[in-house]
Amino acid sequence: QVQLVESGGGSVQAGGSLRLSCAASGYSFSMYCMGWFRQAPGKEREGVAAIDSIGRTSYADSVKGRFTISQDNAKNTLYLQMNSLKPEDTAMYYCAAEARSCYVDLARKLPGFFGYWGQGTQVTVSS
Repeated sequence: QVQLVESGGGSVQAGGSLRLSCAASGYSFSMYCMGWFRQAPGKEREGVAAIDSIGRTSYADSVKGRFTISQDNAKNTLYLQMNSLKPEDTAMYYCAAEARSCYVDLARKLPGFFGYWGQGTQVTVSS
């Protein structure tokens, strides 16, 4: 059974950094398409970044140059390094996985593509 567990969220002042982690179990990590999504109260879930099994990445325009998605296949862990955080980055962040290859630019925009989700980790950025 596939399980995804996020960690690393918290409260930070604008301009600060956080690193989110997503520990995966129950499958071969390197065979999957992975992504980070976020959802703020009253808003739709938004694709932040995605990565495929060979490391191709895609980012939302709002986070390009500030966030970096990466994965450690040996540790079965997905990361999201978030720098220069802004108050508008405040949201619940979710890790997602799907057991098939993907076009990362498309997958990032389609939360319905992903079949497995973590429980989320809250990120709050104060001004």
